[in-house]
Amino acid sequence: MIAHSTTPKAGLLTAIAALLAGVPIRIHTFTGQPWVGMKGLMRHLARRSDWLIGKLNTRCYADSDSQKRFLIEQGIIPPHKLFVIGAGSLAGVDMERFNPERISSQERDELNSKLGIPHDAPVILFVGRIAPDKGVRELFAAFDELKAAGSAAHLVLVGPFDSERGGGEDHSLRGIDRVPDTHFAGYTERPEAYMAIADILCLPSYREGFGTVVIEAAAMGVPTVGTDIYGLSDAVVNGETGILVPPRDSSALAAALAILLKQEARRTEMGLAAKERAKKNFEAGRVNRMVVEEYLRLLDGRQLR
Repeated sequence: MIAHSTTPKAGLLTAIAALLAGVPIRIHTFTGQPWVGMKGLMRHLARRSDWLIGKLNTRCYADSDSQKRFLIEQGIIPPHKLFVIGAGSLAGVDMERFNPERISSQERDELNSKLGIPHDAPVILFVGRIAPDKGVRELFAAFDELKAAGSAAHLVLVGPFDSERGGGEDHSLRGIDRVPDTHFAGYTERPEAYMAIADILCLPSYREGFGTVVIEAAAMGVPTVGTDIYGLSDAVVNGETGILVPPRDSSALAAALAILLKQEARRTEMGLAAKERAKKNFEAGRVNRMVVEEYLRLLDGRQLR
């Protein structure tokens, strides 16, 4: 029998319940550490919770090599107990769903028209929670800088504000919609439609586990400009499938976006490289088969490494 958990709260509860129930194989996959952006007592408690998850489980995984190194360096989990399956990610990407050929030119035109974006305008896309830890303030500062320099680009944000998910209102994000040519699409169950009209995905997060949205966009042939943090540094090959910049640096972010906006050939080349990498390393069926193989080896009791 195996108990397998993800996410911090579920991970701790599952680890305790599985231990009490006598489950012999208890595993947890870490997909990012919320305590990285916390301070004081909350940081200590959340960090200690991750440590306890590692202690109570018989084996743990990180969804990226860089996150594995981070957890080991932080003393959360010892090296002999923490692993990465394949090239990383939690469940890979559905290459059939995230296929640009599935989105017709008519649907793309209709979406551009709905948003009010000229058909020839380049589009920068953000997908995720609209929250400070996702680097939204830096994104808007960078985009404002691009517009001041005369860029014709439009910025599309897909996802809810944290306040819409019960996270409370963040006053530091007030007024971000005043930057011209910005569009808030809200939550959608079809992010691939927005990726189909995008030229660049931008994810300037302060923390990420792996960055699933990056490989989803990659499958659509869209390169990423993101931050050079653990997780994203595995999802993006800097200089090949996108560009990585320091976190919390809006000027560096603006410069990287400007490069890809101006250099269409390079942008296209990166998009093709990103798509090929997603197909080779992160196709969902391949990732899921490796997880099943891991389960079978654990159940067989064989030494893995």
